[in-house]
Amino acid sequence: MIRAIIRPAISAMLCLSMPLSASAITTMQGKLTVTQVANGFEQPWAIGHLPDGGVLITERDGEVIHLRADGSRIKVADGPQTQETGQGGLLDVMVPRNFAQSREVFFSYVSTERGSVGTALGKGRLSDDGTRFEGFQKIWQMAPHKQTERHFGSRVVEAQDGTIFITIGDRGDRPSAQDRTNHNGTVVRVSRTGAVPPDNPFVNAPDVAPEIYSYGHRNPQGASLDADGVLWVAEHGARGGDEVNKITPGANYGWPVISYGTHYSGEKIGVGTAKPGMEQPLHYWDPSIAPSGMMIYSGKLWPQWEGDIFVGSLRDNYISRLEGPNVFEREKLQSPETGRVRDVVEGPDGAIWFLSVDSGALFKITP
Repeated sequence: MIRAIIRPAISAMLCLSMPLSASAITTMQGKLTVTQVANGFEQPWAIGHLPDGGVLITERDGEVIHLRADGSRIKVADGPQTQETGQGGLLDVMVPRNFAQSREVFFSYVSTERGSVGTALGKGRLSDDGTRFEGFQKIWQMAPHKQTERHFGSRVVEAQDGTIFITIGDRGDRPSAQDRTNHNGTVVRVSRTGAVPPDNPFVNAPDVAPEIYSYGHRNPQGASLDADGVLWVAEHGARGGDEVNKITPGANYGWPVISYGTHYSGEKIGVGTAKPGMEQPLHYWDPSIAPSGMMIYSGKLWPQWEGDIFVGSLRDNYISRLEGPNVFEREKLQSPETGRVRDVVEGPDGAIWFLSVDSGALFKITP
């Protein structure tokens, strides 16, 4: 069993944000309730709970929606300056543990530079009335930017020490995931100002980008901490070979040298499934499920699920529940609401919240 830590316990009018409908989902815990909290979203990407019971939702076209605890709903002004391009745009949102004091909110998004694009991290202070971000600034961006419009990552996770992990895809340039002079295909770790933490694994290594925490990733779109503060990621393979990985500082996760999938052409990837010096996934899916948001559950409402990993599927329309310590898919949480699940998080009370791209809606699962 993997012990879990909750993501920070923190839940122009468009559409009423009060619960709209409820149905049942069958699980190994019996039938649970799926409640639609809000709908009408355009390409929703991420959920961030606020301490007052409100929720922030990002949409890939650049909008940040504030669902207030009183049921009202507004677009928050002055957020990240981004553009929707291919698989990119406004991506993850992270509400840090000290939000009640700082009111800072962090975002990953696509930034532009001389006609090229790349993943960036920015932050701004949510105004006291929750209507705008004050002093929003980009604090870090990957290098180099590229013209390709795919594989941006990108999840943002606050580490136990307050530093920040950002997952970044290979940007469609497979070999660059093994080139540590750039940020393609990496997990990076930076401070809250975007600076390089002095204990990063490659901080003193020559010809290595010092922000790199791990490398050899294809396109990690899910990430979560366990209760020991260890980062886990879920990442897209090609045709087959989607992976769940437990991240070790400085480790090489093999892409594109090793994989349990094949290229879309059917050709073999790299040298096969293993090579000395490269990490093995804790779990892989073949065929692919197109994994996205990922959460490690605390057990608050369902103690039997403590430490289990929940991963949304963008392809097969379900939420995968994986058990440890050997990390295998134990069941599929599937209902009409789980169409192309983009994000999965644990709410302050232990409810499981998720975003469906197909319905453009936010849901939560409760007993």
